[in-house]
Formats: sequence, structure tokens, C-alpha cells
Amino acid sequence: MEFRPPITFSQVSADPSAERDVPADKRNGCPWHDVVALLRGVKLRPTRQRMALGWLLFAKGDRHLTAEMLYEEANRAKIAVSLATVYNTLHQFTEVGLLRQVAIEGSKAYFDTNNSQHHHFFIEDKNDLIDIPSSEVAVGKAPTPPEGYEIARIDVVVRLRRKRG
Repeated sequence: MEFRPPITFSQVSADPSAERDVPADKRNGCPWHDVVALLRGVKLRPTRQRMALGWLLFAKGDRHLTAEMLYEEANRAKIAVSLATVYNTLHQFTEVGLLRQVAIEGSKAYFDTNNSQHHHFFIEDKNDLIDIPSSEVAVGKAPTPPEGYEIARIDVVVRLRRKRG
């Protein structure tokens, strides 16, 4: 068995500017104590379900998942959680800034473990998201929000399909 050093807390941090030194393809799992620290750092109690789902979410680096994808992954890992628990946990993680929610086609939502400022390509025939660095997209003048509101963020989703012919 090959020894792989554990991921440090800074690599799985709630701080979007945290340095992630280990390439995603070299990560093999997120140590439980890092998930505990991550959850406590955002004032979430580390319940069994949050721990298990947090480990699955953050163990493989930056990625995009739907609730259904995470639910299937949990089932394959023999983690007993309901789909409702997965949805609730993903929304809790999003509310505290651990995840970003990316809405596609109205009701379809992906959850992004990369919570830094960036945009997305959506590959229509694969239902897949790919990150676009924010420096690659120029957003023009933002509209003035209504009285009492502020812009939380601007998300750009560029839809892609294969060239025809």
C-alpha cells in the first residue's frame, strides 16, 4: 500500500482564498479531523451525515455534483443517507459558504466545491460543468439592484454543444 500524506486543513478550507497545494488527481481522501475542523469553522455541528457527505464532497478536490450524484456516490460507499438528507446537507453547506450552487435549466442545480470567483461551461449533451476562470470572462456593467438589495455574485454559464456538420 502506497503512503499518501493527508490533506491539510488549508486545502479543504471554508476560506475561498485558501491555497490548495495538492493537485486534485493526487488527492485520495479528506481526513476526518479536517472535515470536523471545516464544519466547526463555519459553526456547523459535525453530525455523522455531515461528516460522511463532507468527506465524499471534499475528498476529490474541485468538482461539480448534483444531489442525485452525491446520493449515488454515498450509496456506493455504503453510507446510509436519504436523498432528502443529501439535499438538506448540500443547502446547509451552501448557506455557510462551503459550496456554490449553480442553477442549470431552472430546477437542475449543481453544487461546486470550488467556491472561488469563477464561471462555467455547461456541456449540454453530457450534462457536465467545467470551470472558467473569472479572468476569462468580461462582465459588462452590472445593473443597479432594487432598493434594499445588493448583488451577491454574478454567475455566467456558457452552454456548449458539438459543432454540427
